[in-house]
Amino acid sequence: MIRACILIEALPGKIEAVLANVKKVEGVRKAFIVFGRYDIVAFAEAPDYEAIRNIALKIDAMKDVEETETIVEA
Repeated sequence: MIRACILIEALPGKIEAVLANVKKVEGVRKAFIVFGRYDIVAFAEAPDYEAIRNIALKIDAMKDVEETETIVEA
């Protein structure tokens, strides 16, 4: 199983809505609001790198998401 941390920057005023949508993505184990450069941190788990990539791409394509960065646990 591959694990990843996905850092998410949301549009101003849309953080709670993005968080709610991120939590619905299959493979996301937990997600919460943080303060700093990013607004939300999501922890995902999937069977392989391709599946992690798909989770990250799905989140990056969400409405009101400005930017994401994915850190994969080796």
